[in-house]
Amino acid sequence: MANLIAEAGIERVLTMDLHAAQIQGFFDIPVDNLYAAPIFALDVAHHFKGRRDEVMVVSPDVGGVARARELAKRIGAPLAIVDKRREKAGEVAEMTVIGDVSGKACIIVDDICDTAGTLCKAAETLMEAGATEVHSYITHGVLSGPAVSRIEKSVMKSLVITDSIEPTEAVKNAPNIRIVPTAPMFAQAILNIWHGTSVSSLFEHETLTPIYEGMYAAN
Repeated sequence: MANLIAEAGIERVLTMDLHAAQIQGFFDIPVDNLYAAPIFALDVAHHFKGRRDEVMVVSPDVGGVARARELAKRIGAPLAIVDKRREKAGEVAEMTVIGDVSGKACIIVDDICDTAGTLCKAAETLMEAGATEVHSYITHGVLSGPAVSRIEKSVMKSLVITDSIEPTEAVKNAPNIRIVPTAPMFAQAILNIWHGTSVSSLFEHETLTPIYEGMYAAN
């Protein structure tokens, strides 16, 4: 795909939260990978105003620790991990919480949610470990098959996704799924590229605050 894009004459690519950083190396043209973490940090600051000391960021697996740590650092929250062990592919055998989540409002952070089975199970595990509430922030909401139904019935108070994938009507109508837009960030990145200024400045949520402040003022 990277070769096809380059051979088609495209000169630069903008992406968001690549599943693996190595994908950037597949391209022979410049690639700017943006991150949802600054947008999520703004959203957390708005929706957990006055109770940020209750928040704990959680990685749903060991492989996602770096991503979760990034958000935890931005919002000044502690970090926990849900360690999951699979007996066979597609089946989660056991989940264990690493860290003390008792009395905490837990925020699960991940890049992709497909059928939501693991996510909902992780939320249950956190509640059983003493969390007061569980929210999830996922960049790419694939949400295929039974995902929406599972999320609506789950113990999660909210699932926040971006619009990197066009949400279906079921996703839009789900009472505990919220969508935050990526358009302002991409628009600013395109402007910065056009003017030859820094794209990496958009990695800081302070830079994005004036871009998104209208949306949160309306809420």
